[in-house]
Amino acid sequence: MRVGILSYPMLFQRDGGLQIQVRETVAALNRLEPAPPCHLQVELVDPTRDRLDNYDLIHVFSAINGNYRIVELASELGLPVVLSPLLSPGWGRSSGILARLAERLAGKLTAWNVQTSYAQSKRALQLADLVIALGDAERRAIMAGFQIDPRKIEVFPNGINPQFFCASGDLFRNTTGIHAPFVLMVGAISPYKNQLGLAQALASLALPIVMIGAAKRQDQSYLQKVLRLPRVTWLGALAHADPLLASAYSAAAVVALPSQGEVFPLAVLEALASGTPVVMTTHSALELPGADFALKKVRWDDAAAQRRAIAALLGVRPDRQAVRALVSHFTWERVAGQIAGCYFRLGGREGLRRVV
Repeated sequence: MRVGILSYPMLFQRDGGLQIQVRETVAALNRLEPAPPCHLQVELVDPTRDRLDNYDLIHVFSAINGNYRIVELASELGLPVVLSPLLSPGWGRSSGILARLAERLAGKLTAWNVQTSYAQSKRALQLADLVIALGDAERRAIMAGFQIDPRKIEVFPNGINPQFFCASGDLFRNTTGIHAPFVLMVGAISPYKNQLGLAQALASLALPIVMIGAAKRQDQSYLQKVLRLPRVTWLGALAHADPLLASAYSAAAVVALPSQGEVFPLAVLEALASGTPVVMTTHSALELPGADFALKKVRWDDAAAQRRAIAALLGVRPDRQAVRALVSHFTWERVAGQIAGCYFRLGGREGLRRVV
């Protein structure tokens, strides 16, 4: 079976959680050795050179940014389509109703020449043969907000690279000279990620803050506002495979992700894999039963709650091995095996064009 992986054209012009998810999923799928007569070849599709009908199955990552057109074309060609929509868990019944009202209003006002992003995402979800959610919260959002049949939704979380489970903080401390306890924030520097809000919330604790991540041109002034606060250090962007990133997670006293919303944040999984507790936004699809001792969820705009949660984790440091155990089952190999099983089941049901 030859599987083509696609997303929006500009995806790999920067690095982030989705880029890592796509690359690691492709790599892990190609490491699998399915039992004969099953064969699997997975590759990124270059839409400027490769035709979709050269593949047996198409897997699309993200339901936004015009990706519904990929799903439409693959469906027209008779190809089985898997969709990983990466939708906000904030979608629910009421927000879905409002979005559909807005969709109809926009259509009527423009003679149906304008589509809302909601309408495009819903069409992709409807046309896909299988939808993969990263967690139960995203699954509920897909059902309630977009009215999708739960029978075609599977839940497979992201994986975690092995280097985070065996990371040590020594490299970070020796490289930066930061030996005191600090709070680490990893991700793009932007108002949506809310680094400024957290830095202001922690000002009274006299606690060092270290930020790792790129800042776009339009967010440079925001970055400077954050850096003007005391005890804030910015290390710039680090490659995902850079040993300094894994070491930073391990060296931190607490990792914070106070953003306005996340689907299934790899930064949180990687921090926990390194044994470091996390304070993160409540607006996320990530759910870890029994993780309250090491994973605190607070509203992104509740500075007092963020400060209390971080102080609590600093006061009673959870056992590092117990923290790691929370995510020990999150491996890319396990995820790849689950996804490959879906490919073969879907391909068998739909009838493949050929077997490679």
